[in-house]
Order: sequence, then C-alpha cells, then structure tokens
Amino acid sequence: MAFKYAIALTGGIATGKSTVASLLTLNGMRIIDADSISHEILDASREWVRENFGDEFVEGVKVDRAKLGQLIFSNSEAKKKLEDFLHPKIRAEIEKISKKQDSFKFPYLIDIPLFFEKGAYDIKESVVVYVPKDLQLERFIKRNGYSKEESLRRIESQMDIEDKKKKATWIIDNSKDLKHLQRECEEFVEKIKAKYLEKK
Repeated sequence: MAFKYAIALTGGIATGKSTVASLLTLNGMRIIDADSISHEILDASREWVRENFGDEFVEGVKVDRAKLGQLIFSNSEAKKKLEDFLHPKIRAEIEKISKKQDSFKFPYLIDIPLFFEKGAYDIKESVVVYVPKDLQLERFIKRNGYSKEESLRRIESQMDIEDKKKKATWIIDNSKDLKHLQRECEEFVEKIKAKYLEKK
C-alpha cells in the first residue's frame, strides 16, 4: 500500500510552496513533486493535447502550458477533459514512487497543489504553506504579471487558503522574510523527526 509514511505538502497559488520544498530538501526531507510529474506526463502526451485542443497548444516537443492554462481557467469543459485524462496517470506515477519511499520507513513529503480540493490521495497528515490572501494576491500579480481580475480568478479556482490552514496538521508561515521561512522549515523538520522517533 502506498502513502504509509507520506505527508502532503500543499498551499495555494503563490504561497511559496516551491521555495518551501527546496528548503525542506536542504533540511534532509525527501519530496515527491506532483507538479513536475504532471509536466513530464503532459509533454509526453503532446499528441493527445494537439488532437483535443489544437496545434497552437504544442510547441516542438513541449506543451505550451501558459497558453493551455489560459484555456482551462476560462473553460470548465476543457479543464475537466484535461484533468480526467491527466490525473489517473499522475496518480499512478506518484503511487509507484511512494511505494519506494515507504520502504525507507521514514516520513517523506508529496507536493500536491490540489490536495484538499481533489481528495484523491489517502494521506492522513498535511502541511500547508500559508500566507494571508491579500499577500497571496499581491505576490501572484508580481510574479505572473496578470491583471488583478485574472489573478483573483486563478486564486479563487482553489480552496480558500484560510480553509486549507484549518484542515492542516502543520502550518509553515511564509508571510514574512526568507530568514523567517527558513526557521519555520527547520522547526517543521524537527517536529517530524521528534514525532517519528517517539513512535519508534
């Protein structure tokens, strides 16, 4: 059975999950990245994308994710079609890697952006990378250069960050500077080690 030692790492758009994943890796945590798995599967499925959405969404051997993103965020039918195709493949790959990680008998993280929204993974514990919503919006606009309206639409396509915070087993607060974030990540890793060593 997969996911025995897994902890879901999640958050919202522009809450800093990638930075946290890097910092946790530096602190010795092993991480399965659902996003990079989905990018690999999407690129490998470029002919399917071409057939279902059109030539303009494929650029050489890669899928133009920015263009495809604009389509699926404005078209719920296209979004469902893409998710129905991709999600079982992503899940199968994550499950395969998870079984390998479970063999080490020590907690590891699976970076799953839509962990709470989809409820597709039977993982008991989670850590949420948290920033207040106004700061999330500010960072997203700065990072992506979208309009406020488009940014809000993308943020609101996910569960509200406050609701995720309530559901989390642990919270990593990313509302301040990098130094503070590093300390938050170090403390989280210490908690995991302490909890695991207690169980042994």
